[in-house]
Amino acid sequence: MSYPELVSAPPEAAHVPQTLNFDSQDLQACVAMMQGGSKTFFAASRLLPPRVRTAAIALYAFCRVADDLVDEAGAEDAPLALLQTRLDATYANTPHDHVEDHALSLLVQQYKLPRHLLDALIEGFAWDAGGRTYDSIEDLHAYGARVAGSVGAMMSWIMGPQSTDTLARACELGVAMQLTNIARDVGHDASIGRLYLPRQWLEEAGVNPEAWLACPTFTPAIALVVSRLLDEADRLYKQAHSGIAALPPDCRAAICAASMIYAEIGHQLRREGLDSVNKRTVVSTTRKLMLLASAWTQVHWIRVSEHIPTPLPAIVGLVQGCQAITQQPGSVAYFPNRAMPQRVAWMLDLFERRETERLDRNALRQTA
Repeated sequence: MSYPELVSAPPEAAHVPQTLNFDSQDLQACVAMMQGGSKTFFAASRLLPPRVRTAAIALYAFCRVADDLVDEAGAEDAPLALLQTRLDATYANTPHDHVEDHALSLLVQQYKLPRHLLDALIEGFAWDAGGRTYDSIEDLHAYGARVAGSVGAMMSWIMGPQSTDTLARACELGVAMQLTNIARDVGHDASIGRLYLPRQWLEEAGVNPEAWLACPTFTPAIALVVSRLLDEADRLYKQAHSGIAALPPDCRAAICAASMIYAEIGHQLRREGLDSVNKRTVVSTTRKLMLLASAWTQVHWIRVSEHIPTPLPAIVGLVQGCQAITQQPGSVAYFPNRAMPQRVAWMLDLFERRETERLDRNALRQTA
């Protein structure tokens, strides 16, 4: 596949910095990839202003492909080395011939995205590939900081401001979301031989981790550990919440919505009895829409905390790595081109149209 929008500029224009273009072939391919992935992320991203939504799509696409590359690698493959090579090329402005690499390259150029955040993400993938185990909640924080806190920091960097406190809160929000994912996916992870629940907590509850992994079943002891993990996620959601007020006004509702929807996964899991071994909790579309509307209302009342909380130790390195990097001069000032009520109305219309399309498809199958 060729990339005329991204790599075919004439020599005399080579010095002109390119920016992410939502209508480009590469970004549209990334959109398709995103729609087939995280529905929660896709829903919340629709509330972002266009300049950030485009960057979020580019970032998500690379993260998703990198994750899949590691998960699906054969014994003879070397996905981590390949990802590092692809990142080296991306940061040298000579991306490999993949849509996500070209989109990420433009993102790196436009926002001067700190390389160590992507390196941390890939390190987290390496931990998965190596079958790393997590004895304590602090160990799990370290994992969450890499695979999710790094993404939170990158999104915060793109949105601005690039302050230490705001980046810390974004990292903590990412870790909270990852803990929610782990609590929700206990059964699925066990089916592929993975156990992310802190082993110390399991042993305190009377569960032998290796024996349980060999024959995963839902018990009151597992419910207790899942509940503890959700408690820790809720603590981090609360700690990260004030950081939303430090974001640009046109970004706050989307991040608030993402936080509320992810936290709702934990609330729903509790309502269902904490059994994430035999089923996977899902937040309904109706409930998501209610939370999206609620986020739009609540975001006007969020204030930056007068007391700056002590950062989660696991994310300190990520934040400190950003301190020496400052935003380059000459960056473009962006403003929302659609009022928030219009965005929410657009979201409702989108879901209604998709539901109509689904019903139409089902009707056609029944008459075929």
